[in-house]
Amino acid sequence: MNVTDAADACEDVLAEIGGAVIGERELFETILTAVVGQGHVLLEDVPGTGKTLTARTLATALDLEFTRIQFTPDLLPADITGTHVYDEHAGEFSFEAGPIFANVVLADEINRAPPKTQAALLEAMGERQVSIGGETRELPKPFFVIATQNPVEQEGTFPLPEAQVDRFMVKTEMGYPDRAGDLELLNRRASRESRTPTVGSVVDRETVLDLQAVPETIGVDPAIREYLVDVCRATREDERVDVGISPRGLQRLFEACRARAVVSGREYVAPEDVHAVVHAVLDHRIVLTTEADVRGVDPRAVVESAVNSVPVPSMDQ
Repeated sequence: MNVTDAADACEDVLAEIGGAVIGERELFETILTAVVGQGHVLLEDVPGTGKTLTARTLATALDLEFTRIQFTPDLLPADITGTHVYDEHAGEFSFEAGPIFANVVLADEINRAPPKTQAALLEAMGERQVSIGGETRELPKPFFVIATQNPVEQEGTFPLPEAQVDRFMVKTEMGYPDRAGDLELLNRRASRESRTPTVGSVVDRETVLDLQAVPETIGVDPAIREYLVDVCRATREDERVDVGISPRGLQRLFEACRARAVVSGREYVAPEDVHAVVHAVLDHRIVLTTEADVRGVDPRAVVESAVNSVPVPSMDQ
């Protein structure tokens, strides 16, 4: 699959999602960028903004196996990964796979479960495998997690551990729809026949795997690579920051930029690709100092300062 074919497939997916979910195209592009870049997505917003519907619609449009895990305070790690069950007739234990064994896993309200259960996703998200009872089991390909969470100030939530947050390629927000979007919601609700738009599959599993291979063919000019490095290093030098962007974060930014170029139909990464994904990829990785946190400093402002402190490279493409 070449870049043009990949961009056309991405446009078909975006059109299908946009026809079912009321939201900004930029949001859908960010989510699809993570999918193409083989990353995971964290959606944060108040209940009722369409986070779950977005995940379901994406899985349907990609024609992938989908499971949903409702995170609750009493959810156990084995409820996610699976467990060995004793078969009395056979006289032996057999493995019963958990809901993590799917292509698209919706971890709904992930911050309503305690950190131990949240951590059950760490190996799966990082290594695409799970270790259970001394055995390592590969997860299906493709595999990606779309986690939703309510803001931490909501009652009954647990902040995600830093190691867990770092596993997500992008973090973004749904936001409220505009006036026209609110009106469309009411129009759908008024009619039982039109309240749930039909979503079809526009690509298949093999096409998704092909899409995920295309970013490897995207050119990244040395000047762009230096730009990415300097932006990430600038976050580490900010006096408001306790922990800046890690080498893993830098790699995720690189991968997201290449994936965004694919979605945009370009065979090379341009500065606009960097600017389109930089906040979604970096903001949630910033750990502020205690003083900055007390002062209410926004991690987005830190990343914006880093971006503004580094000259944008010129492109001669």
